[in-house]
This record gives sequence, structure tokens and C-alpha cells, in this order.
Amino acid sequence: MTDALDTPIHLTPLADAHSELGARLIEFGGWLMPVQYGSIIEEHRTVRERVGLFDLSHMGELYVEGADAGPALASALVSDPPRLAVGRAHYSMICTPDGGIIDDLIVYRLAETRFLVVANAGNAAIVSDSLAERLRGFKAILDDRSLATGLLAVQGPRAAEVLGPMTDVDLGALRYYAAAEGAVAGVPGLVARTGYTGEDGFEVFAPPSSAERVWDAILQAGASAGVVPAGLGARDTLRLEAAMRLYGNDMDETTTVVEADLNWIVGWKKESFIGADVLKRQKAEGAPRKLVGFEMLDRAIGRHGYDVYVDGRKAGVVTSGTQTPFLKKAIGMAYLPADRTSPGTEFEIEIRGRRMKAVVVPMPFYKRQK
Repeated sequence: MTDALDTPIHLTPLADAHSELGARLIEFGGWLMPVQYGSIIEEHRTVRERVGLFDLSHMGELYVEGADAGPALASALVSDPPRLAVGRAHYSMICTPDGGIIDDLIVYRLAETRFLVVANAGNAAIVSDSLAERLRGFKAILDDRSLATGLLAVQGPRAAEVLGPMTDVDLGALRYYAAAEGAVAGVPGLVARTGYTGEDGFEVFAPPSSAERVWDAILQAGASAGVVPAGLGARDTLRLEAAMRLYGNDMDETTTVVEADLNWIVGWKKESFIGADVLKRQKAEGAPRKLVGFEMLDRAIGRHGYDVYVDGRKAGVVTSGTQTPFLKKAIGMAYLPADRTSPGTEFEIEIRGRRMKAVVVPMPFYKRQK
């Protein structure tokens, strides 16, 4: 299948399953992906209350291995992968020399000298090329397995209940942001306690040839728990409630980690890394703007791209915004001048020609009960 520019669109290993389930499919990051199977609101609420199943096979999987794999990644990324224990993972970013964000990533340490870097679908090729360049001079190799990996996510308060009987991985012993090799539905792979919904959950890496087998087995085993397939629409509203940033909306090469209010992911004690000069200066002196969460005070929804006004002057745009299905509030994120980012600060968003009031609130908007 091709788009108007005759650029190939990738199909995930679950393309047939999505069609059989009646999913509405869209092009996303170069892949044909399900945006919804039924109601986005119902898919969202089911993940919050029970469990949902997502196809994430469009994500990029990049393996870095070799004696210098850890030091190479420490130089290439803002985080400090060598500090990870084997079997653990952390959130990271790869930046330009001037601090701009190329992509946000999850880094897993699978062995002493073997790491897995998971990138966003639309940026996977860029990240792969950037890492390959940054590995030069190190005893490390890059193996891009993006097109040879199926990835499923089981998310929600009943995720462990559904997945537990199907896997030989001890889910009770698997900590948040940890991963272990094991089989799911008899299919060997990797199980990680990670996700992009704000709920407890797991991500299952499996061979593409067996992905549909795992998908079907999870839907069947989870029927009594109320599992439903969920698409990109629910994934977006879920991540926004949890204040998880979306690349291309809330951050890109024009924004920095400090501006995105994600200082905690940076390995500040490292001697050097690409982008360090700008980020360390912003940390010390303060960035001119910062990403904040907001709630609407007026009856309106501030959506992505809407202009933001502070003291009557245009100060930026809304990066993400919606009426959330679970919280039932109009929330969003936007960049504001650094001196106007304290909770309780009011500002305006232009919506259909009218300036509507919003207020800065702490993030995340939603935090699951543990």
C-alpha cells in the first residue's frame, strides 16, 4: 500500500487482525495503524478500569552491543545507560548538539554489554542513523530490528491477571521499568513492565511471525477480565491524562529536555554527552520557557496548535489538549514563559476567535492508585 507520494506504508504483523476486528486504520509514522476499533472513550475507560491490548509493532527496536555499548550510549544520549542494572530500563532522549530533542526513547539493559533502544515509529530511521554515527570510535555495533519485531502492550489494572497465566515470566517479581526474557502463549520473547498509559502494564516483544498468535491468545485469555483491543486514539488520551509527552507535539528539535520539564532523565554527572553544553547552561541559568499542564476555566477545549496568550500577548501554542474521557476535564500542555509557570497562574487560549481562560496545574493530571 502506498500514500499519495508513493512512499511505502508498513503493515504491522497484526494488520489482518485489525481489519477483522473492524478497526479504523490511518497512516501514522509511516505505518498503517488502528486509531480505534469502536469508541475511543470506551477504549480509554476500559484501560483505566480493566485492561486494553495495543499493537505497538510500529515502534523502532535498535540493539546496541559490544564492549563499549554502555559508554557509547552514555555519550550519545542524555541519560546514563551504564548505570542501569541488567534487566532494568529507563526513559531517555537523543538530542542535537544544540540541545534539541531528536526523539524520546526507552533504553533497556538486556546484558552487561547489550542494550535495547526503543524509538518512536516516525523517528526510528533517524535515531538509527544518528546512533550509527555516534557509535563510531566505540567497540559497539548497532542492529536495527525495527522491521523484525512485533510489539504488543497489555495495559490496565488487570494486566497482570490476564498476562500472568500465559507467561513463564514471574510478573510479581518484575518491577516497573524492568524486563525479562520469557515466553508468552508459548512464543519466546521479552516482557517489560513499561507502558504509555499511566496504568500498570506490560509490553511484549515477539517475532513478527508469532505476533498474531500472541495477540489472539491475550484476547481469548483476557475475555473474562473484559480486555478490549485499543487504538492510537485511546493511547493518546491516556498518555495525556498521565502527562506523558508526545514527540512532535510536546517536544521536537526546537525544544530541549529542560524546557520540556524533564530534568530528571538527564545524567548530569556524566563528563560529556551530545547536547550537554546547552542543557547544563539552561539547568544553571533557567530556560526561557517551560512546559506546563493546564485545565480550562472557561467551558472550552484547548487543542494542539491553539495560540496561548499571557498578559494579552501571544506567548506560544497548546502542544496537547483534549476533554479527557476518565477525568472528564478539559486539560492540556503548553509552553509558557518561565516566570509564568507556577500552579495557579492564569492565561488565555484563543479558541475559534475568542480568548478563553485556563490555569496552570501540577502534572500528572492522573495518577493511578498502587
